[in-house]
Amino acid sequence: MEKLRILYVASEINPFLQTTDVADYVRKLPQAMQERGAEIRILVPRFGLINERKNRLHEVVRLSGINITVGDEEKPLIIKVASIPNAKLQVYFIDNDDYFHRKSVFFDKENNFYDDNDERAIFFCKGVLETVKKLGWAPDVVHCNDWMTALIPLYLKTTYRNDPMFKDTKSVFTVHNNAFDYKFDADLHNKAKAMDVSDEALAHLRSNDFEGFVKIGCAYADAVLKADEHCSESLNQIFNNAPKRVELDEQDEKFSESYYNLYTDLMN
Repeated sequence: MEKLRILYVASEINPFLQTTDVADYVRKLPQAMQERGAEIRILVPRFGLINERKNRLHEVVRLSGINITVGDEEKPLIIKVASIPNAKLQVYFIDNDDYFHRKSVFFDKENNFYDDNDERAIFFCKGVLETVKKLGWAPDVVHCNDWMTALIPLYLKTTYRNDPMFKDTKSVFTVHNNAFDYKFDADLHNKAKAMDVSDEALAHLRSNDFEGFVKIGCAYADAVLKADEHCSESLNQIFNNAPKRVELDEQDEKFSESYYNLYTDLMN
């Protein structure tokens, strides 16, 4: 049997950046799967808090140079790469001068939520899929984490469904308890548009908020997980309504086995 190919997508990963539990989750899981023989790729945004020199990031010129459409605008995509110390894991970073060079993640120094965080998420989701195409590496499973990655399961089922690189790819979406109160502008779902994506497909985004993103991820993923049993009531409700929700035994001794079995079951 060929090696299982798993792509992990998240807003952060240790040791490059940690602001929430996502960073630990996405550090532990890929290594556990690699130790079981899976082939792993990891993609995260290159937020300005990540010190390129200290972390030895360098640009991958052959992957850079694509333009990504967000609404009516096109933005250049820059790809960087670094290795996780003491692990045979490479992390690819999605970068763009307009979106990712601020010295903070989602909030400014006055703790105001950036009003273009929706565009940053859309750019990131589209950029991930275009980067994988350029890599020429067809993933069996794309495991998406938290709201910023939520459009990927939708794009895989629409824009990329006939792409040879993704035709057999399954997606997993993990809900994380990282809600924000901000409401985006009403043109959010126009910005998120892509080829073969109908207004109806983006209906959940009409709420223009965190829950809208999470609902999209839950609606289109082939398996939906929840990272924190202490989620808010509204998040628990969204998870419980997800048609493909999966409850995993994540006790330490079962952690690796549970996830590996989930991924392999999706391929059958």
